[in-house]
Amino acid sequence: MNPVIRLDNLTLGYERHPAIHHLSGQIERGSLTAVVGPNGAGKSTLLKGIKGLLPPLEGEIYLEGIGHGDLSLLPQQTELEANFPISVWDAVLIGHWRRVGAWGGVSRTHRQQAQLALESVGLGGFAHRVVSTLSGGQRQRMLFARILVEDAPVILLDEPFAAIDDRTVADLLVLISNWHQQGRTVVAVLHDLEQVRRHFPTTLLLARRALAWGATAQVLTADHWEQARSMSEAWDNDAPLCQSENP
Repeated sequence: MNPVIRLDNLTLGYERHPAIHHLSGQIERGSLTAVVGPNGAGKSTLLKGIKGLLPPLEGEIYLEGIGHGDLSLLPQQTELEANFPISVWDAVLIGHWRRVGAWGGVSRTHRQQAQLALESVGLGGFAHRVVSTLSGGQRQRMLFARILVEDAPVILLDEPFAAIDDRTVADLLVLISNWHQQGRTVVAVLHDLEQVRRHFPTTLLLARRALAWGATAQVLTADHWEQARSMSEAWDNDAPLCQSENP
């Protein structure tokens, strides 16, 4: 076992209302993991916690041999400002931030890497387009290009295929497969269970706690999914923070 992320009795939430309860487990280095579950199950919350954007209410998140700067997070498109007046080129160059910092210059090599990333996602001629003129699928390709430029060992994708066309989904799945073959760790929040079965060998089924975590074929059973739906419907969003009996 070679974990890159360990979760120990992790509880995450907002304004002390928990969204994930007492989650323990680990994400193996170089693994390709889907996170699935009903709406409101805590999937996006988990990625934000791993990235360090949301402090634990209880428990710990351990990063093994990496820092938060080594994690690339692709948020949901609904969390992005599509009308921000920036070019595709500048949006992709932001991916160099983790290496050059706020005051570092963008070198010729950095620009070459950005151009190659745009070509890799099928946007080679889009550098000078304004982001607001892109379709949903084109914008998602651009964001994948930025992740290529970031070149992080761990990639977190929050609903990367929501509301985009089938061709873009297929092309981005190829990129994800390439990252996996390169030994990167990829964790993706997904809704299409058949897609998960075809492309993701490991799955975490969440319903505010882990119902199953392991080989996808063993996790995505009808019984597990029905249990997840039942548990999600039973949660009280206004419930107080529960405490572990063994702190």
